[in-house]
Amino acid sequence: MIDLQQVGQGREGYELLAAQLESLLADERDFIANAAQFSAFLFSEVTELNWAGFYLNKGEELILGPFQGKVACVRIPFGRGVCGAAASSRQTQCIEDVHAFPGHIACDSASNSELVVPLVKDGRLVGVLDLDSPQLARFRAEDQIGIERLVEIFLRLTDC
Repeated sequence: MIDLQQVGQGREGYELLAAQLESLLADERDFIANAAQFSAFLFSEVTELNWAGFYLNKGEELILGPFQGKVACVRIPFGRGVCGAAASSRQTQCIEDVHAFPGHIACDSASNSELVVPLVKDGRLVGVLDLDSPQLARFRAEDQIGIERLVEIFLRLTDC
């Protein structure tokens, strides 16, 4: 479990988001419903985003799931782009400048930084949560810790 006390100056904001997400998802366990709610929640509550959503694991390929933002790439092979790197490594990718990332997939040319958190439940990769920003270096360590905590809540309260 991630200790939000380590987050720093953004700790209070992510603590509030965690409490709100717990309440938002409390009465529903359906994956699609909760993923749709979670992506809309993030898109409306986290500043400087131009895309927030899910790619789901379908046989070594990520397939577009519920999201908020402009139309997106539909299929991403494992290991390709930031989302594919997060899927294949099962490690969060916090990228300050996506244009400098080898193999970056430009679904929206306005995106400049990206945070991708793998969704792992019971040892199984479910997919990834992808956040894009038009601002370079938008995501800091406190954002990564805070979003990883929100993903933990989502996975705990969702059947997948």
